[in-house]
Amino acid sequence: MDPYRSSSSSASSPAAAAVAMGRRHYYLPARPARPISFEDSPDWADDDVDSIHLATASASASLPTTAYPSPTPSASAACRGERKVAGATLVWKELSVSLTLRDSSRNRRRSADRVVKSSTGYALPGTLTVIMGPARSGKSTLLRAIAGRLRSAERMYGQVLLNAANTRALPYGSYGYVDRDDVLIHSLTVREMLYYSAHLQLPGLFSSKTSIVEDAIAAMSLADYADNLIGGHCFTNSLPAGERRRLSIARELVMRPHVLFIHEPLYHLDSVSALLLMVTLKKLASTGCTVIFTMYQSSTEVFGLFDRICLLSNGNTLFFGETLSCLQHFSNAGFPCPIMQSPSDHFLRAINTDFDRIIAMCKNLQDDQGDFSSVSMDTAVAIRTLEATYKSSADSAAVESLVAKLTEKEGPHLKSKGRASNTTRIGVLTWRSLVIMSRNWKYFWSRFALYMLLALSVGIIFNNAGHSLSSVMVRVSAIFVYVSFVILLSVSGVPSHIDEIKIYSHEEANQHSSTMVFLLGHFLSSIPFLFLVTISSSLVFYFMIGLRNEFNLFMYFVVTMFMCLLANEALMMIVAYIWLDTYKCTLTLICLYVIMMLVGGYFRIRGGLPCAVWKYPLSYFSFHVYAVQGLLENEYVGTSFAVGAIRTIPGVQAVGGSYEISSSANAKWVNLLVLLAMAVGYRVILYVLLRLNVRKHMRLLGSCYCWSWTPQSDY
Repeated sequence: MDPYRSSSSSASSPAAAAVAMGRRHYYLPARPARPISFEDSPDWADDDVDSIHLATASASASLPTTAYPSPTPSASAACRGERKVAGATLVWKELSVSLTLRDSSRNRRRSADRVVKSSTGYALPGTLTVIMGPARSGKSTLLRAIAGRLRSAERMYGQVLLNAANTRALPYGSYGYVDRDDVLIHSLTVREMLYYSAHLQLPGLFSSKTSIVEDAIAAMSLADYADNLIGGHCFTNSLPAGERRRLSIARELVMRPHVLFIHEPLYHLDSVSALLLMVTLKKLASTGCTVIFTMYQSSTEVFGLFDRICLLSNGNTLFFGETLSCLQHFSNAGFPCPIMQSPSDHFLRAINTDFDRIIAMCKNLQDDQGDFSSVSMDTAVAIRTLEATYKSSADSAAVESLVAKLTEKEGPHLKSKGRASNTTRIGVLTWRSLVIMSRNWKYFWSRFALYMLLALSVGIIFNNAGHSLSSVMVRVSAIFVYVSFVILLSVSGVPSHIDEIKIYSHEEANQHSSTMVFLLGHFLSSIPFLFLVTISSSLVFYFMIGLRNEFNLFMYFVVTMFMCLLANEALMMIVAYIWLDTYKCTLTLICLYVIMMLVGGYFRIRGGLPCAVWKYPLSYFSFHVYAVQGLLENEYVGTSFAVGAIRTIPGVQAVGGSYEISSSANAKWVNLLVLLAMAVGYRVILYVLLRLNVRKHMRLLGSCYCWSWTPQSDY
């Protein structure tokens, strides 16, 4: 007998099915629909939204305390002294989401099946509302639709109302959205991370945000870790997974949002960390915040903390209501929950179509305890039964009635909160990047060590070349090798660039930053580090190989290498944005640098390169061409070398045998200007790519045409 799916006769009599199966279940007597109470909906007032008190049901129907423990009274009492938040009521009516894809075989757009189908529900202040379901059930899409963060290929139909006001986009600062993956800056402490987030999001003076940050730390119980580095350092441990998740949530709390959306709050957490986090969220909700989140599965203890549950399967709503009512719903449909089983496990077991594959594989297998085939059930039938039962149930009617009541009268209008100015944001991002770079050995210290080692190595090998005509070829080789390897070794900064792009993507999605602010902040913060690396390695290289000992010539050498690195940094950011993968970025950049070396005019004079592709256009995009030409013109234009006792030849002619340079005194400035144009031009290209969100379109094309692009988390 199937322990999950009853026969047609047992479906009408769950108790008889339990006797036949010999198992204990949660059996809940059928109950009449509870009359709608004014306590279930906010009592709209005409006062300002910051001072209103939204009364809600104090608690959902409590689950049995033996199976579903609730927060202790002391925890609830501790919350009373905390600052209350004016929550907001969120309602979604007949909400559907369809996904538009491109048919690669016919090269035209087509509309896929709806991902979410006519979902109706609500979330009240001071409560935890969970959207549950198996993989590919539409729970993440529903959360994004309610939060107004759907992707370009997704189309929403239906209504989302905030305090009974119809809205397509929630006002800035009224909500917070936490992604599934934690995008944190490892080089900062917990307190520093929150301070910088507050400065990016909130207007006003820096000193006024101290209490806000401390409130967020206290709300998520992070006081013991406030001064710990997120990623650890040297012999210190990194922040535990549970605390990292709390920090991601605390970052959104600095705006003191009315509604908080969380995508998979328990992702990658063990059972203890998961329970601690959910108790913390329950405590946060008790301050008045409306908390909505998705979850795949939970333990019995965690399940007992939920106030309401929205259960989805294949985009269909199988239930919406209080958690205890969901147990009653499954029991009425003929799927009673066993006493010793977690309710969420039971729900997902009954509606997860992936179990059909397991059943098919185990159909003919037996073990010591019996036949595996006894667990067989038709999941599609179970889903249809649960959906039909819910549509005809008193729970569905109660939801429709309460939704109608919640949307009768429009509540206080939530206005967009003030934002930090772009000037402030640029200053904050610049200072934050400086702090990160000073602590991140991948970005600065490793490159500094590599450049110094390179300068010493090349300087020792090409040292004491002399100042005769025969030394010209040696110095040309030394300069070309130095320029080539300085650019090549810059790939050591790829991991930090990838981290910066990920952080930008998260902050831009949450409206904490913008493309121009990010690019200016990154550019300004990189200047001192690149200049320090350039001048320190140039001091070693320049004088070891015996270049002309004049200050203006040395400064031109330094500025040329600095411009070359600035242009290269922008190119690295472009490649990092396209791939967001260290291996692919490194491989791509090495290939580009090798090609630039080949067309750089050293192995073969630029005029002798094949015109197609190699000379036009590759040699014109090579840093090496302009850097080496400028440095050689800086060193040899205006000089001459003795040939015999009475004859001399100009330095340009001496170099011309191995490298093509101009005899004009202003030619070196033209090369420097080209490098500056490259540094600006590549950043303009990066700005366009970020503004157009090209990577998202590439991922969409990759999914349509089965091209393997690097998967990216949802921020």
